[in-house]
Amino acid sequence: MAQKIVTIYTDDLTGKESDEVSTHAFSLDGVNYEIDLTPENHDKLDAALRPFIEGGRKLGRAKGPGRVRRDTADGPSAEEVRTWAREYGYEVNARGRVPREIREAFDAAH
Repeated sequence: MAQKIVTIYTDDLTGKESDEVSTHAFSLDGVNYEIDLTPENHDKLDAALRPFIEGGRKLGRAKGPGRVRRDTADGPSAEEVRTWAREYGYEVNARGRVPREIREAFDAAH
């Protein structure tokens, strides 16, 4: 017996079927989203986000879902912050993420 599989692509915004649907990913407030759009709706998404993209800072690609990466080119390394924190009496782990409160204290002092 033969089997035929039919794939129907639909635009997630309109529900319209189309042969020209492509998947697009974006993030907002640490939440990753994915949406399938026709070229027309992708153009609408791009036009809506363009002012924010142009005004924002590119951080690169996240390594996992929901991860926000602090670009070390924009500030001190974690080891520099740890050294400062120890000198000023903060308890900080030798490895791992530097707590936000310590980074904020470091930023306020500099």
